Amino acid sequence: MRLLKYNNNNEFSLTKDFVDDIPTYATLSHTWGVEEEELTFQELMDGSGKHKAGYKKIRFCGEQAKRDGLQYFWVDTCCIDKANSTELAKSINSMFRWYRNAAKCYVYLSDVSRSAYDTDKSNQLPWESAFRKSKWFTRGWTLQELIAPIIVEFFSEDWERLGSKASLERHVCEITGIPIKALQGSALSDLSVTERMSWAENRNTTYEEDKAYSLLGIFDVYMLPIYGEGGERALKRLREEIDKASKGIQHEDFSIAFSLSGVSGIEQFVARDEELAEIHRSLRGDGSRRTVVLHGLGGIGKTQLTVAYAKQHKDNYSAIFWLNIKDKDSLKQSFVKAARQILREHPLATRLSSVDIKGNFDEVVEAVKAWLSLPNNTRWLIVYDNYDNPKLASNIDPAAVDIHKFLPESYQGSVIVTTRSSQVRIGHRIQIRKLENLRDSLEILSNTSSRKGLIYNSDAIRLAEKLDGLPLALATAGAYLDQTAISFSDYLRLYKESWVRLQETSPELSSYEDRTLYSTWQVSFGYVEQRNALSARLLRLWAYFDNQDLWFELLRHDVSEDQDWVRELTKDELSFHDAMRVLSDHGLAGVDTSSQELVESKGYSIHGCVHSWAINFLNQEWDYDLARLAVKLVGLHVPGEQAVRPWLTQRRLLQHAARWQDGRGRADVPAGATGQREGMGSGAHVDA
Repeated sequence: MRLLKYNNNNEFSLTKDFVDDIPTYATLSHTWGVEEEELTFQELMDGSGKHKAGYKKIRFCGEQAKRDGLQYFWVDTCCIDKANSTELAKSINSMFRWYRNAAKCYVYLSDVSRSAYDTDKSNQLPWESAFRKSKWFTRGWTLQELIAPIIVEFFSEDWERLGSKASLERHVCEITGIPIKALQGSALSDLSVTERMSWAENRNTTYEEDKAYSLLGIFDVYMLPIYGEGGERALKRLREEIDKASKGIQHEDFSIAFSLSGVSGIEQFVARDEELAEIHRSLRGDGSRRTVVLHGLGGIGKTQLTVAYAKQHKDNYSAIFWLNIKDKDSLKQSFVKAARQILREHPLATRLSSVDIKGNFDEVVEAVKAWLSLPNNTRWLIVYDNYDNPKLASNIDPAAVDIHKFLPESYQGSVIVTTRSSQVRIGHRIQIRKLENLRDSLEILSNTSSRKGLIYNSDAIRLAEKLDGLPLALATAGAYLDQTAISFSDYLRLYKESWVRLQETSPELSSYEDRTLYSTWQVSFGYVEQRNALSARLLRLWAYFDNQDLWFELLRHDVSEDQDWVRELTKDELSFHDAMRVLSDHGLAGVDTSSQELVESKGYSIHGCVHSWAINFLNQEWDYDLARLAVKLVGLHVPGEQAVRPWLTQRRLLQHAARWQDGRGRADVPAGATGQREGMGSGAHVDA
C-alpha cells in the first residue's frame, strides 16, 4: 500500500508501495462529494488539484495525524491508482485490512456542524440530530470503515472533534443497528451471515457492484471485482464465496465459560483507551501466536488494564485463562485451576482427563499446554500476570521463573504478560505509564472516595497532582477518604507529615494484589539489591535530592572517604548508567523527559510517589550522612565564572537546592530531623 507523508516543506507526497514493514499510519473516512472535486492519484503525482475541495480533506487528515504523533496517513481517493485495474482489484480486497491496521481512522462528516443546535431537543448534544442524520451512515464503503479500525474519531464539517466510536457507542449502535460487540472489535465470524448482511441493506454506493465489493472484509472473503457485471451478479458471487469459506471451517468446540474468579479487578476502569486499542491491535491475527508484554512501575495499573481488556474483548476468545506467575508454585497452582475449568466443560479432554490434578502438578502443566496446542484450538487467551522475577542472564536469583517452559508448544493463541521488568522481550512490548490527564486521576479519586464534583475542588486537584497519575496511590487515597471524615487538604497534609503511618492505616485494596502503597515497591527493590548494590544505595541517596533530573556529572565529585561507593558509582559513565539501568529495568526510574537545553549529560527521574516511598520507607531513620552528601554534591556543582552557559546548570540545580529551602523540604521528611536540616537547607539554597 502507498501512504502519504508530510515533507519538511509542509507538503505531502506519496511513499513507495509498501509490501512489508508498513509504518504506523492514520486513515480518512469520508463521503465523496462531486467526483470531479476529489483529488486523484494522478493529480497528486503531477502536483495539480490543490484547488479542489477534496484537497482540504487530505490536508486535514495529515495535520490531524501529525498532531497525534503519526507521520504517515492514507486516503482512498489519491493513494490508489484506479486507472490500474490490477491495483484497484488488490486495493478493494485489502481495504478492510488497511483500515483495521490503522492506528486511527478520522471520519469527516461534511453535513454535521458542531455549533448546530436543535431547539426542540435540548436534552441532546447540540449536533446530535445532524449526527444521526449524516449521510456518512448511509454509504456502503463507510460500513467497513466504521467496523474495521479500533479507534475511530468523528469530526464535524469545521474539523472539530465530536467524539470517538467508543464515546459515541450508544449513538452509533442506535443509528446503524450494529451490535456493540461488533463495534468493539469482536470476531465478526461469531455473527450470522444474515445479521451482517442486514447492516448494509439501507446503504448505497455510487456503483451498484460496490454494494457487494464493500462487504468483502465484513465476511473475510476475496474475489475479483468486475465493474459492469451488475449489482445482482456481484452479490451472487459474494454469497458463493461466503458459502465456500463457511464450509471450509472445521468446527470443534474449545469454549470455556468466561470467568475471572479470584482475579483482582475494579468496577469502574478509567482511561487507557490508547493502550487497550494497542493491545487489541497487536493480538488480532490469523490464529498464530500473538504476544503482548505490558511493563511498568508497580501500581501503575498493568493488571487492571489487562482485566479491562479481557472483559471488553471476551467474545473474541473461546477461553481466557489467568495465571499468576509471581513464582513457580503460584504458577503451577494457576495451571491446576485452568485444568479444572477445562474439565468442567470438557470432561473427556485429551490427556487432561487421565491426569490426577491433585497429584503431580508438572503433569497438569504439560496436560494443559497440550490441550491448548490441539489443532484448531487457536482462539484462547492466556494472561501471565506478575512476571516480576523473570529468568534472564542478568538475574541470578535461583527462584526466577523461565516463562518459556510454561508456554504452549504450538505457535497459536494469544498471550498477555504483565511485568515490572523492561527486560522481558517475548512479544510486542507496551510500557504502561502514569495517567497524564488530570481528569482521569480525579475520576479515580471520585470513584474510590464516593465524593463527586472533584473537578471544582482545588484541594482534590492538588492531591491528584501530588499523586501524579499513579492509579494505586489514587485508589489508596480514595479508599481512605471513603472511610474517614477528613478532607482532601487534611489527607494531603498527612501524606506529607506522616507518610508511613498513613499508608499502614489505609484500607486494603481488593483491586491491587500488593494491597499497600508502601510495600508495592519492596519486591522490586529486593531484586535491585540482588543485581547491583550500587543501584540500591543510589535509590536511598535519591531521597535527599529532588525526584526529577539526577545526572552523572552532578554526583561525580570528590567526597569523604566513608563514601567510597559514590566514587565506585561515578568512576565512569558506564558504571553510573549501569546502576541506573537496573533501576529502570524494574520500573523504579526512567530517563528524564524534560526537553530543556543541557550542557551536560541527560538525567534520570523517579515517580513522585516512589520518591515519597524512598524518603519515608527506605530512609525511615533520617540519614544525616546521606543528607550532607546530597547538599555537598549540589554545592560542589555550582558553576564557576569560567563555566560555559552556567545558567543551564544553575537551572538544573535549583530544583535540588529547593529540596532544602525550608524546614520541611519539598517532599515528606521524617519528623525529628528538622533542626539540623534547617541549617543545611539554608546553606544549600544560598550556594546553589
